[in-house]
Amino acid sequence: MKNYFTLIAFAFISSTSFSQAKLPPVDASPLDMAYYPDNYPMLKIQDKINEPMTARVLYSRPQMNSRSIFGALIPYNKVWRVGANEATEIEFFHPVKINNVKIKKGRYTLYAIPNADKWTFIINKENDTWGSFRYDEKKDLVRMDVPVQKQTSTAESLSMFFEKSSSGFILSVLWEDVKASLPIILQ
Repeated sequence: MKNYFTLIAFAFISSTSFSQAKLPPVDASPLDMAYYPDNYPMLKIQDKINEPMTARVLYSRPQMNSRSIFGALIPYNKVWRVGANEATEIEFFHPVKINNVKIKKGRYTLYAIPNADKWTFIINKENDTWGSFRYDEKKDLVRMDVPVQKQTSTAESLSMFFEKSSSGFILSVLWEDVKASLPIILQ
């Protein structure tokens, strides 16, 4: 009988503590990831892989929400985390080359310096950082200027995706009416 009451008391205490658990709020800029080759995890479970996973980017997807983005919310000529919340991370599963600089396989932070006519993409060896508040130029591995491509339509959410190229692949960033693409060469 004593064990029975102990069990009931434990169940009551457990249910009370679980019912009081407070969940964190839903993030307005959800975390997303893109793969090269595109849709790699789905291809893998379907046994349809015809090239190895080479890169992955993890980023938070802010929304326009009726705001002007480039030159306003995201100032020109300042380092940006290429997303929201934590700084965007890019991982290479094989050595690559960006702007004629060899980059070992590994995990890096992706920053950009947007301007009206060009962006400077930055691959930095710092990881696990919030925003670009503690960005350290001394930890840059490579920088590459790319032209801005104005789009005829508007992208409400920041989006990143990989596209195949003749020498490797391209990471494209699309938001508002702006697209900037970083060419990456396979080694």
